[in-house]
Amino acid sequence: MSIETPMRALGPHPANSWRVSPALVDMCRPAETPCPVRIAAAPQNVIFDARRAAMLVIDMQNDFCAPGGWLDHIGVDIAPARAPIAPLQHLLPRLRAAGIPVIWVNWGNRPDRLNLSPALLHVYNPTGQGTGLGDPLPGSGARVLERGSWAAAIVDELQPAPDDIRVDKHRMSGFWDTPLDSILRQTNRTTLFFAGVNADQCVLATLMDANFLGYDCILVEDCTGTTSPRYCLDATLYNVRQCFGFTTHAAEIIAGIENAVAHTL
Repeated sequence: MSIETPMRALGPHPANSWRVSPALVDMCRPAETPCPVRIAAAPQNVIFDARRAAMLVIDMQNDFCAPGGWLDHIGVDIAPARAPIAPLQHLLPRLRAAGIPVIWVNWGNRPDRLNLSPALLHVYNPTGQGTGLGDPLPGSGARVLERGSWAAAIVDELQPAPDDIRVDKHRMSGFWDTPLDSILRQTNRTTLFFAGVNADQCVLATLMDANFLGYDCILVEDCTGTTSPRYCLDATLYNVRQCFGFTTHAAEIIAGIENAVAHTL
């Protein structure tokens, strides 16, 4: 009597895997029981599936948020960029505990800058005489937002967990010329929370592209900051609620998760 070879899982994520043996491939994906979480949001309250959600934290890096970084060097008040740190410290461990992955979407130039166009370089160094992307900061010598450098590292107060996911970008949107969309689709994520800096630039550009790609988008207001004038933030919140998704606060997400867990016990 022949003995069947056990089937083995083959895939990037439990929700997106085949089962295979030498004689058979089972392409039926495992069914996941939804974990609905209800949160207060604007312009309407939202129920999302925690098993299909992810948190994108954008550009919480030394060059944007730390003393001695790029923005600090050029005289920008970095206090608004640091404002998301405390609420993120509170929220991220609770998301991880609920099985919601944290994805760090960080600016990271190639050292040779071969994938940065003149138009992009001009945004940050319009005269060609300042300190722009990839240029060394006077004093520390750290190269602005260069991948692998102190300048591009996540701020010390928000150290990633071992299972967190990292994606380097080199545009305001985290979806252009990066593996972000592929990672989200291969891990079966459809609802995305957004946090980080700057709200009206890289956060909004990434959120808009996510909306255009069909993702459900929720901006976490107190986990998002900007060094731009206040009217830029007001316009961002208006546009997210009007055109691209929803806004909420960290406390609402935590309360929703705790309530969902209580109802499953």
